[in-house]
Amino acid sequence: MENNQNTRLEQDICIHIFTVSSAMVGVCLTVIGLIRVVVTLGKADTLADDCLALDALFFLVSCLLSYWALGSRGLYRMHRVERIAEAIFIFAMIGMVVIYALITYTIALPAH
Repeated sequence: MENNQNTRLEQDICIHIFTVSSAMVGVCLTVIGLIRVVVTLGKADTLADDCLALDALFFLVSCLLSYWALGSRGLYRMHRVERIAEAIFIFAMIGMVVIYALITYTIALPAH
C-alpha cells in the first residue's frame, strides 16, 4: 500500500514539473519579446534575452524529461528521470531569478 502511495506521489510530482516547466518556457519567450521591445526603443541593452533563451531550453528539457518519466514503465527509471527533471527545473528557476535581477538592474540604471 505504501509503495503504491509513493508511486502516486512521484507521478504527481512529474505532472507538476511537466505543467509548470512548459508554462515557464512560455514565460521566458514572452519576456524575451518584451526585452527586445525595450532594446528597440533604445532604453536599455542587456544580455538577459540570450540568458533567458538558454533558460527556456532548460525548462524545455525538464518538461521533456518529466514527460518521459510519466511514460516510463519501470519504477526505478521513472524515479531516476524524475529526479533529473526536478534538478534541471530547480536550476532553471534559480537562473530565472538571477536573470530577472539583471533585467531590473539594467533597466533601473540611467542611460549614458
